[in-house]
Amino acid sequence: MKNTEPKILFFDIENAPNLAYVWAKYEQNVIDYEKEWYMLCFAYKWLGQKTVKSFALPDFKKYKQDKTNDEHLIRELWKLFDEADVIIGHNSDRFDIRKSNARFIKYGLTPPSPYKTVDTKKVGYKHFMFNSNKLDDLGEYFGLGRKIKTDFDLWLGCMSGDKTSWNKMIKYNKRDVSLLERVYNKMLPWINNHPNVGMFYGTEVCPKCGSTNMQSRGLYKNKTTEYNRLYCKSCGGWSRKIKNLRKEKPLVSV
Repeated sequence: MKNTEPKILFFDIENAPNLAYVWAKYEQNVIDYEKEWYMLCFAYKWLGQKTVKSFALPDFKKYKQDKTNDEHLIRELWKLFDEADVIIGHNSDRFDIRKSNARFIKYGLTPPSPYKTVDTKKVGYKHFMFNSNKLDDLGEYFGLGRKIKTDFDLWLGCMSGDKTSWNKMIKYNKRDVSLLERVYNKMLPWINNHPNVGMFYGTEVCPKCGSTNMQSRGLYKNKTTEYNRLYCKSCGGWSRKIKNLRKEKPLVSV
């Protein structure tokens, strides 16, 4: 059987806010909705490809008739989810994926094919004590770059159809995905629950990054089993295999 590389997707979405009636500004109950949120755009990149791509509402014909109709945008995002084996985002388990699912079901789309997830914000909380786990702050802390600075006027401009605002929004969205990938790569060796990419290759590779540049570094033992400890010289991650296990079996991340 021919081995295939996993399809690993980085993505980020941008939404319009809810438009609602409230009595005051702080911690208010909504009286009624004038317009519920909808998706403005999303940016994405496949691991191993150089280009960050995006889709935005103005890319579709129906935008001229209805600037809030995100159906075709959502269908494009669903295709990416359906193709992916692993989906990576920042705060994506709590926000981006659930928001996307809310639009999928709205338009009658069934669940995309099963995938695993990596949420870099969760990784930050689990393994480190940074002052902040925001993507912008992590990018600065690691020296990897920062998000494009903006404010709510950008969202208002896009909602009104301003072309300059849309151009900046798409650039902003793409920058987030580029920064996300850099932060992910920095954190990768620390992610001990990373989806095992070795399952796709079917051979002895690093379960985190898929590299064959592995080095045996001692043994690990529990009450019943003895393992070889393996260090990945490509990503810096650790894995293990049962001692004397046949090489074609995938390794296990630690």
